[in-house]
Amino acid sequence: MHPTKLKHLAKLRSVLAPEELSFAPEVVAAHAGDKWFASHPPDVVALPRSTEAVSRILRFATKHEVPVTARGAGHGYVGGCVPVRGGIVLSLACMDRILEINARDFVAVVQAGAITKKLQDRVEKRGLFYPPDPASRKDSSIGGNIVTNAGGPRCLKYGVTRDYVLGLEVVLANGEILRLGGRTHKNKTGFELHRLFVGSEGLLGVVTEATLKLLPLPPFRACLAIGFSEMRQAIGSLHAIFAAGFLPAALEVADAFTLTAAYRRTGSQRLQGCRAHLIVELDGQEASVRSEIRALQALLTAQSPLFVERGLGADACEDVWKIRREFSYALRDTGLTKLNEDIVVPRGRLAELFRFAARLQRKHGLQVACFGHAGDGNIHTNIMVDFNQPGARERSQSALNELFEQVLAWGGAITGEHGIGLAKNPWWPQAVSPAVLQLHQTVKQALDPQGILNPGKFV
Repeated sequence: MHPTKLKHLAKLRSVLAPEELSFAPEVVAAHAGDKWFASHPPDVVALPRSTEAVSRILRFATKHEVPVTARGAGHGYVGGCVPVRGGIVLSLACMDRILEINARDFVAVVQAGAITKKLQDRVEKRGLFYPPDPASRKDSSIGGNIVTNAGGPRCLKYGVTRDYVLGLEVVLANGEILRLGGRTHKNKTGFELHRLFVGSEGLLGVVTEATLKLLPLPPFRACLAIGFSEMRQAIGSLHAIFAAGFLPAALEVADAFTLTAAYRRTGSQRLQGCRAHLIVELDGQEASVRSEIRALQALLTAQSPLFVERGLGADACEDVWKIRREFSYALRDTGLTKLNEDIVVPRGRLAELFRFAARLQRKHGLQVACFGHAGDGNIHTNIMVDFNQPGARERSQSALNELFEQVLAWGGAITGEHGIGLAKNPWWPQAVSPAVLQLHQTVKQALDPQGILNPGKFV
């Protein structure tokens, strides 16, 4: 950053409390990146305790044309909160209060830094339910979930984060504080401006508070874990589930490479020799769920699986999900670098996607591990790379280019949950039309005319 702007940054001390600002090298280093590969240190880290403090920071940054990168818990997978142009990292970590849980209105009001799992635990004690369940929910924040429109296994039945955002408090680049939407479950008053900021990746404003829709907590859960000798059987089973009229809460699939890695990590004997795996979860009233899980088990047994394991009740379901949560760690255990691409294809293309992944693997000499949310076509397609091998970087880049080109040709999307950030930026112009690119620029210019918010990203 230019020395003059660095001098201006020291003046931030005049608008923030001492504990709300840090130039300490270890704090700066800790806010340089997320779970992706890129990092860049900011010049200073702001840790506001209130919306008014956020407003003061942004007014200061606009006046002095200083870049501001908002940050939640830093558990993103695409470099979305990397401050590539330095300046200020504005962390919402200290604004983590759950302000209200209202069982009569079925809403929760939370600050942006509130941890997703903590909110879910609190509302479930009241017999309520906040369904969005990103894999990082024990660590990720509600604000981060909102600006990436995070998903998770339960998206199939319950939808993604945007479907639960009733209202937002947002601070614009000029420091103006907006309250958008409300707390009613229906609201058609003007444009749905609060939804403009859902999935905006910190490019349009800083979300400081959210009013979220809650549901009644389903009183009972049951699930099946099913192993197959080939992926064709798993995909056939998935289609059979929907054809029979079931709408599971979650429906997950994993391929042979993922399962082999998970077997090595967990020692689970049932995964030995398993080349495809499904997890199906149902929820609702206990009598109906018990009846449906029996019918579902009979339906899937007809597909000649290697095994079917049933879990009845929340604890038994969690035991089944434990292995699913080890998949990503198991792939890291291989020693290969995992390029995690959260692509989405139309559900009818799932079988073609797995066949295409196998062709990519053979063509480029790279392992490709696929697992994820089969119910909505969002399959985490992991290109596994040993960058110590000659030509590995070039081969992996070619594989990614072909993957995204094919996904878009099928009418799919380059990202379903993680966002664009830095990782997907090269393919962003292919993913939307020139007119849509221009519309994004128009909205950005209207809300952030100086371009100070999260610069260097896709807009």
